[in-house]
Amino acid sequence: MAPARRFVILGGGTAGWMAAALIAHRCGDHPASVMLVESPEIGIIGVGEGSTPQLKAFFDELNIAERDWMPACHATYKTGIRFAGWSDEPGFESYFHPFQSVLDVHTAPAFFFHTRARRTGRDVPAHPDRFFLAARLAEARLGPIPAESFPFELGYGYHFDAVLLGQFLAGHAKSRLGVIHIQRRVQGVRRNEAGEIAALVLEGGGEVAGDFFVDASGFRASLIGEALGEPFESFADNLFNNAAIALPGARDEGATSCETVSTALSCGWTWRIPLTDRTGNGYVYASDFISANDAETELRRHLGLLDADVPARHLSMRVGQVQRSWVGNCLAIGLAQGFIEPLEATALHIVHSTLTGWLDALFADDFGPANRISFNTAIHARYEGIRDYIVCHYRMNRRQGDYWRANGVNDNLSDNLKALISCWFQGGELDEEVARLGVGHYYAALSWHCLFAGYGQFPEAARLRPPEAGLPLADMARIDRFIAGCALNFPAHDDLLARLEEA
Repeated sequence: MAPARRFVILGGGTAGWMAAALIAHRCGDHPASVMLVESPEIGIIGVGEGSTPQLKAFFDELNIAERDWMPACHATYKTGIRFAGWSDEPGFESYFHPFQSVLDVHTAPAFFFHTRARRTGRDVPAHPDRFFLAARLAEARLGPIPAESFPFELGYGYHFDAVLLGQFLAGHAKSRLGVIHIQRRVQGVRRNEAGEIAALVLEGGGEVAGDFFVDASGFRASLIGEALGEPFESFADNLFNNAAIALPGARDEGATSCETVSTALSCGWTWRIPLTDRTGNGYVYASDFISANDAETELRRHLGLLDADVPARHLSMRVGQVQRSWVGNCLAIGLAQGFIEPLEATALHIVHSTLTGWLDALFADDFGPANRISFNTAIHARYEGIRDYIVCHYRMNRRQGDYWRANGVNDNLSDNLKALISCWFQGGELDEEVARLGVGHYYAALSWHCLFAGYGQFPEAARLRPPEAGLPLADMARIDRFIAGCALNFPAHDDLLARLEEA
């Protein structure tokens, strides 16, 4: 009989408890124990309150229904992200980045063709919002789950209270999956002769031994960084933002939104996340361009909370990634592994991708290290692919001000990003370039088209000419009817949330 593997996770929060639940679930057919060690005195940052559709895949794998977790975490549905004020170009002051769906096959090709026609000088509609159902749902505040008579599914994510989500996952992992929870402070590690981690040494005596260790200790990176010395690669030359302020607000009046809103301010951007009990707000900014006090004042003024007695939380961010996420018998996840600012809500997406990839690699080699190099290479590339997409938001901005101009002229770009930018401005087929570079599994061609087009990165309106006869342009009235007709099958977002409460 195979020996029981001992998995030890350092750190709770959403990342740590995601790891505990997924490992325990995946090891159902393998003899294993899962223990999570966290200090009761260490708080949870909880900045990220939005997700990509990857979080739905996580809950689906664990067989956790939305009615069981969403009301407990004040969660709402999310169909995408609206970017407001990132461009001063008339007609392109905001745009919506949709999550993809199977229905996009009916409109995305027309959008691609129109963006290329406009890039090459034709005056044709090319704003992304008009081409995608997800944008219509967000505008009308409709939920992303259609009537049973409509046989198509949409990709969607969630907004949620991150602290409550961690607590929910902790309860599930302990009560349903047998995860052992140890609330003790860790003062160090004991390493074996091979230099791997043998045990966590507890303050006041005792230790927690294991075969595999997961570092979910946050920016401190207690295992991967402090104990194992894995170097950290900073993205500071690509991404200037290194601080954030979180400031909760009252729940919005009226119908509940199903979009995250990112609004550009003087030295960064704000997030606005609708929950069932409140609104999550915050400001991600670069401390080289604005002080913490001035940033807080700007955020409060933006929210209309300048004189409100609402405390703000100031946070520092270490943006980048460790060179290798899997070192010896230790895997780093969450903030210990790396951090890319939450502009596209990728934090939990990366946690899930890292965990699933690591467990697949372990099981494929009977818990051996044969797949460690390929795993690390893939995760490192994923971080760089996501980083490039985030960097492109700043590089393509069309705003004034020192901060935005510095981002707009920043040429510390990867070769892949340079190739994509060149392809766009030279009138090339961007979807083909995304495929050639192999970056489509980080962000698909649809996302890249929405980003460039959403900022209005086209020739000046005065230089555009009417399209020539015979150009196979889309029938925009037909697209409008198609999207409007599809939207009739989706309920109000609030009605969808009410059903979860009643279930």
